[in-house]
Amino acid sequence: MPATRRNVRLAAAAALAALAVPVLAGCGMETTAPATARGDAKGEPAPGTTDCEKVKCIALTFDSSPGKKTPQLLDYLKKEKVPATFFVMGRNHLTKWPEVVKRFADEGHEVANHTWTHPRLDKLKKDEIREELSRTNVELEKITGRKPTLMRPPQGRINDDVTAVSKELGLAQILWNATAKDYSTNDSALIESRILKQAKKDGIILLHDIYDGTVPAVPGIVAELKKRGYTFVTVSQLLAPAKANPGEIYRP
Repeated sequence: MPATRRNVRLAAAAALAALAVPVLAGCGMETTAPATARGDAKGEPAPGTTDCEKVKCIALTFDSSPGKKTPQLLDYLKKEKVPATFFVMGRNHLTKWPEVVKRFADEGHEVANHTWTHPRLDKLKKDEIREELSRTNVELEKITGRKPTLMRPPQGRINDDVTAVSKELGLAQILWNATAKDYSTNDSALIESRILKQAKKDGIILLHDIYDGTVPAVPGIVAELKKRGYTFVTVSQLLAPAKANPGEIYRP
């Protein structure tokens, strides 16, 4: 193969791989894979729930939720009986659509924390990190009746202070392995293609239900992954029978 063509292919492969890798501020920070968490846990998943040791599981997650298209997404997920985990942002999202956040909980989805204003947490002081997370926790509990146990740091940016505050507030840190970078494109076919190329057993898919191209891409993603034998679960179900440990970083 000519060197130029080979270089182009290598560059394209590297770009695709980069889509899947969350950025960690603090390269030495340890992460736990879902399978490892399950293997370290005692017991079995609760009766009537999916056992991801025996089934090919994958978790569908949405960040910066909710948005104007989220009710449409919820209608589809309800029809297809697909649970998801919604990482809710406070300002202009939770505050604008509290009824949609309540719907998350009422319809069996997992409700999690994505900060109040979406800052890079690793750039903040501890008190500022605490305010971003605790304020969102309080409002989510008011709406759903349950305190969140999971958070996702914006851009996947984590350091020791973020971990310490997350542990203090009872929040595990959830990263991902598959992302479409849907904030950079409204091409639904491209979003679908990117996710399908990165999907794997015990995977965690990151999408944003606030962008125009994302919600229309979800039916194609779900249909194809079901065809490939995947069962959709929430993040907590993916870890079961393990419980998400506050402060711990989970990544497939």
